Amino acid sequence: MGSADSKLNFRKAVIQLTTKTQPVEATDDAFWDQFWADTATSVQDVFALVPAAEIRAVREESPSNLATLCYKAVEKLVQGAESGCHSEKEKQIVLNCSRLLTRVLPYIFEDPDWRGFFWSTVPGAGRAGQGEGDDENARPLAESLLLAVADLLFCPDFTVQSHRRSTVDSAEDVHSLDSCEYIWEAGVGFAHSPQPNYIHDVNRMELLKLLLTCFSEAMYLPPAPDGGGTNPWVQFFCSTENRHALPLFTSLLNTVCAYDPVGYGIPYNHLLFSDYREPLVEEAAQVLIVTLDHDSATSTSPTVDGTTTGTAMDDTDPPGPENLFVNYLSRIHREEDFQFILKGIARLLSNPLLQTYLPNSTKKIQFHQELLVLFWKLCDFNKKFLFFVLKSSDVLDILVPILYFLNDARADHSRVGLMHIGVFILLLLSGERNFGVRLNKPYSVRVPMDIPVFTGTHADLLIVVFHKIITSGHQRLQPLFDCLLTIVVNVSPYLKSLSMVAANKLLHLLEAFSTTWFLFSAAQNHHLVFFLLEAFNNIIQYQFDGNSNLVYAIIRKRSVFHQLANLPTDPPAIHKALQRRRRAPEPLSRTGSQEGASMEGSHPAAPAEPGTLKTSLVATPGIDKLTEKSQVSEDGTLRSLEPTSQQSSADSSPATEEPDQAWREQRRLSSVSASGQWNPTSEWVLSWKSKLPLQTIMRLLQVLVPQVEKICIDKGLTDESEILRFLQHGTLVGLLPVPHPILIRKYQANSGTAMWFRTYMWGVIYLRNVDPPVWYDTDVKLFEIQRV
Repeated sequence: MGSADSKLNFRKAVIQLTTKTQPVEATDDAFWDQFWADTATSVQDVFALVPAAEIRAVREESPSNLATLCYKAVEKLVQGAESGCHSEKEKQIVLNCSRLLTRVLPYIFEDPDWRGFFWSTVPGAGRAGQGEGDDENARPLAESLLLAVADLLFCPDFTVQSHRRSTVDSAEDVHSLDSCEYIWEAGVGFAHSPQPNYIHDVNRMELLKLLLTCFSEAMYLPPAPDGGGTNPWVQFFCSTENRHALPLFTSLLNTVCAYDPVGYGIPYNHLLFSDYREPLVEEAAQVLIVTLDHDSATSTSPTVDGTTTGTAMDDTDPPGPENLFVNYLSRIHREEDFQFILKGIARLLSNPLLQTYLPNSTKKIQFHQELLVLFWKLCDFNKKFLFFVLKSSDVLDILVPILYFLNDARADHSRVGLMHIGVFILLLLSGERNFGVRLNKPYSVRVPMDIPVFTGTHADLLIVVFHKIITSGHQRLQPLFDCLLTIVVNVSPYLKSLSMVAANKLLHLLEAFSTTWFLFSAAQNHHLVFFLLEAFNNIIQYQFDGNSNLVYAIIRKRSVFHQLANLPTDPPAIHKALQRRRRAPEPLSRTGSQEGASMEGSHPAAPAEPGTLKTSLVATPGIDKLTEKSQVSEDGTLRSLEPTSQQSSADSSPATEEPDQAWREQRRLSSVSASGQWNPTSEWVLSWKSKLPLQTIMRLLQVLVPQVEKICIDKGLTDESEILRFLQHGTLVGLLPVPHPILIRKYQANSGTAMWFRTYMWGVIYLRNVDPPVWYDTDVKLFEIQRV
């Protein structure tokens, strides 16, 4: 039958379904088979031939027909899984049912009255193959659907290579088949890489799209303040009920991490061969991150059926959460597995960067946001992986792409989510000492980026990019400033030698943040000054010797520190400063920052094209909720400084005893007027001004400024190099206050970030699935779709 005919017949069946007001019996196979038996429709055809308005009409006007359609389609999938799909006809039926369910499910989810439908049992539908219609052991439709999809993903000659040598051999029995022998790709826990098979990849992709659609019920529930409950579809699919959980988890992970878009190492190869693997890899990455959507903050780790699960994973740890995908991810422990995962993710994240200096040499991938979520989950759920990442300079292969994305997206309103996840990952990494140490590696890769040219280390690159984000990003990024500067503070004690460019950038930020109108214009702005002072103190106390550039920059800009020490606190001065603010709308001036030429071959960060779609995000928790403070002891171990442990205030030095009380006080001391306008008071300014950690820097200036001035007078110098040479050999041993303990703010999991990740992840998936547009124009509740 020609495909034009089959489309026509399929369309006729759809019209019949929408116009029949009488319920059609489930036994009327002649009617129902029209939807899947004789048609050769692509998923795009199904979306075109089943319009949204008609699905909603059937849902409202003949609900029993929609229910029967879903039930019959699931029944066909179950039959296909039972039989093993040997004939072409059976395979076609499975694919058609899969496409039809992908089309219809979002319209079931958007209506609260229908939401329980898939979790109810269908009367008279016993377990397939039993036929007695014994309701006792009837499974909810959702469970039957999920188990059938899992079976079909390991179906020989349909989604995996058959292991039978001859066709005469009896077909592999789907029930006794050990799917661990059919893992899709070599990598974690599997050494054999099957022959690539285009047809199998396409079939897997269709089934994964259906799976993702099942999981997408989460999109139709509004964001819950406490992080929300678990997704019943994901919960069941990732439970011990699914006998393929381990091989499927491994197949998805390996498929993503083994993918090489370069075209098998030959530049420009992708122009000759169409790459059918990429859509599968994307789908696999999306399904993987959704199955790993698990709130680690609220979950205690229950055992699986009260016992530990014996897997190819590490069994020394206590049993992990019931979600087996999270459980398996957290138990990966072999070095070679970590290496495979890290190399794979780094290779894919670097792909857009390769584009910039060898245009079109490789296929450009688009799923870097999914990869960042996956990397985040790996680090969050598997601490051994996090330590492995930081053990060598391989972490820089993740850092550089993240900085590239942050710099590239800083002017684009539609990519605020990407900015957040990049910063969150760096915050997580910065809580570990090794990250700061790794940053000292010289930066030689010349990825064209719209930043000033500099010679230096990866620390310089990080500081220069952060400065660019703060001074030339858009307003919606302001909530991230605390995070960016917290990262700088966390790494500062380990930075051996900042370049002059980076040192000037840090001082320019201090200058911009310590203007009176900026300090007085919002309740939290002074935190930024505290962070910068803390970073300077760490470098002066712990890395003075190699940091003559920073010391010189501090001496040159000494007036900024004197102004801070003499900050006016009387009401008229505060009033005057705020008047100035009304005239100066720009949050930060770029003057005095000596921008310098950008790197060759770079393009300025572009705003979003007008009309670009974006999804809204929930607010992220403040830095005090995002992190917990720890103190680094002499031996390098961390000790939590959270208020839970009652310590005496004598325990910490003035510099670390940050203005915490002041920050709690400030709401009490300052008045918020009826209009909601922030009104700083003298008491409020005094409450934190007295805690500014200026002692170390003031002492440094007191000792060095007269010496530097003397050199200039004696030698009539205007040349920096002589002064820098003097500072390089200078020492402040015994002249500075006693070094304060190093304070690290480590990321801590909390339900606020869990909810943020959920909305971000589903927003990305919503926007990236445009062909077919699975969720487009349905009534999603988790986020709003906005146009830039």
